[in-house]
Amino acid sequence: MKYAYQGVPGSYSESCIKKNYPNCSEAISCRTFQDAFELAKNDKNIKALVPEQNQLIGSINIETLILKYRLNIVAEHFYPINHSLLVIPGSKLSEIKDVYSHTAALSQTSSFIRRNNLRENVMADTAGSAAFIAKKKDKTKAAIASDDSAKIYGLEIINSKIQDEKENFTRFLVFQKNIDQPKFDLKNKYITSFLFKLKNKPSALFQSLTGMSLRQVDMTKLHSFPEKGTFSSYYFFCEVQGHIEEEKISGALSDLELHCSEFQLLGVFKQSSFRNR
Repeated sequence: MKYAYQGVPGSYSESCIKKNYPNCSEAISCRTFQDAFELAKNDKNIKALVPEQNQLIGSINIETLILKYRLNIVAEHFYPINHSLLVIPGSKLSEIKDVYSHTAALSQTSSFIRRNNLRENVMADTAGSAAFIAKKKDKTKAAIASDDSAKIYGLEIINSKIQDEKENFTRFLVFQKNIDQPKFDLKNKYITSFLFKLKNKPSALFQSLTGMSLRQVDMTKLHSFPEKGTFSSYYFFCEVQGHIEEEKISGALSDLELHCSEFQLLGVFKQSSFRNR
């Protein structure tokens, strides 16, 4: 199986693929998240691994792409984000004047940057900043990126784990064209993921979620975003703990659908063991 991801080799997305799918036949670099979704939509042999939420900065805002492509979600992975300062071999921290990285990485390492009086320069992604530094060969410039990026682009790591918060995880979702879900097994824990749009009536959201409350369904995510071209109609991306074959989950979703003008199941998949921490 091939996996598409946004970014260049050395990105955290690619590293997540390598860790969780060591037998992956090819990791396909894409310019945008949409490109990764497009590949998965058009080829059943390609899955898209896309970041959905970061522990520190929150949602990555891929919901509109989830709505547009409506691919089947088959897995979740929580990957540790550890930022390092990468330089041309032989460079010293005292020589560095400019640091380059994605805006999220810069914000997550702001204390280190201020402490060392470095000038921030925003790049499209972390691994791309490492490639840029390797090409420039300028000892006054550094990149904030992953250790894998250092190996790929021949850079030296002079400081590791420089993020302000030492625990920093990103949740990735895996999308594919074909519908596939695991059979219900009491020994496992599951996530059921779906999209819905409510009917236009008073207290619609409150009423729609009553069934989940009465059936004691644990909701792990509820994210709203406007329908394209309007601020009066909203979609909701929702996830609950449990398998759709469980009576309380199927019953709660049946109750929810009564209040919806649109409903679509996105996927049922095993919970990551990360959630058991």
